[in-house]
Formats: sequence, C-alpha cells, structure tokens
Amino acid sequence: MRALVISSAVVGALVLSGCQTTGNNIGGFEYDKAALGTIIGAAAGYGVSKSNANSSSQNNRAAAIGAIVGAAAGTYLDKKEQKLRQQMAGTGVDVSRNPDGSVNLIMPGSITFDTNKSNIKPNFYATLDKVAQTLTEDNKSGILVTGHTDSSGTDAINLPLSQARAQSVAQYLAGRGVSSSRINVQGVGSAQPIADNTTAAGKEQNRRVEISIYAVQ
Repeated sequence: MRALVISSAVVGALVLSGCQTTGNNIGGFEYDKAALGTIIGAAAGYGVSKSNANSSSQNNRAAAIGAIVGAAAGTYLDKKEQKLRQQMAGTGVDVSRNPDGSVNLIMPGSITFDTNKSNIKPNFYATLDKVAQTLTEDNKSGILVTGHTDSSGTDAINLPLSQARAQSVAQYLAGRGVSSSRINVQGVGSAQPIADNTTAAGKEQNRRVEISIYAVQ
C-alpha cells in the first residue's frame, strides 16, 4: 500500500457515494467505522470515515489508509506550499499547513460559487488553473477536495450542495490534467465549521471548498 500524508480534514470523513473509493485512491479496503481505532503518529495509519451524504439512513463506510510523516514527504510538501502561496497571493485563497504536515487550500464560497449554485464562477478559473499547474508537476501527491456549507438550511440541501461543489472543483482540475485517480471528493455540509455560524461573517467563512494535498510515496 502506498504511504500517504493525510490532511486533518480527512479525519472523520473520506469515502462517500459518487467518489472513487478503490484502486489507486485508497487501496480498496473498507472497514466498519467502529472498528477503526488507529493511533496517529509518525508511522501510524489514519482511520477515516464519511457518512453517505445522500441517505437519511446513512451507511457509515470507512477506509484505512497507511500514513507516514517523514522528512522526505515534509520537504516535498514544503516546496508545494511555497509555490502555492506565491500562486494564490491576492486571489482570496488561504494556503496553510495542517497539523499532520499536509498542505490545505481554503477557497471561500464568495469567490468560487454563487449562492446555492455548484457551477464555478468563471472569474475563478484562472486561480484553479494555477493550482492545477502545481499539481501536474508530478504524480507524488494525492488530492482531497471537500465541500462545506454554513448551517442555514437542512442536510437534505446542504450535503448534496457541498458534494456538488467539491465535485465541480475536482472535475475542473481533472480537465486541466490532474489525474482523476489522484483525486478524492467529499461533501460534508455544515458538519465542519471553521467559524461561528450565528454571525453573517462566520457563515461566509464556513461556505467554502478546501483542497488538501498529501504526499504519496
């Protein structure tokens, strides 16, 4: 199994309907959610799971992914982060590092999608083109695209919308040469807020798409 450096955004959610969950992406292994008790560490595997976003009787599925945080992976991601910071300067996209060392791009909904729409705004194409340029330099990274919403509305609306937005970004990257076998997609609705959903400013921050980049060895 290939060794991965997984984003913290992956923890608790990865596999869902409509996404590639076997083969090169995650090794093709599925486990019961309750059975995953992996110890996170330098050479530990991450337990990840995601509820089926489109079912009221959500079937929890999970995948076990071997993760190694090593010096080589860290150097590789350092270079990716540096280039992406340069490329994303002035675009409104925040580039940061997750606690596990993976690179994370936060793309606010205000610059990526119109309200309640999953079509990427044309003025955001150029920004995604830059991301694709960096991701196609080599095949040593895996990509997780995650769609998020604020807490307005119900899961019946938010989960499919967040999934559709993440899928739009993934399809755009694939159309710019990023192999679809490297991309995992998930929509988590309002389940992972990064700001206060009781304020307008907080809700705006929570409406976002994130691209997490992890090293594949």
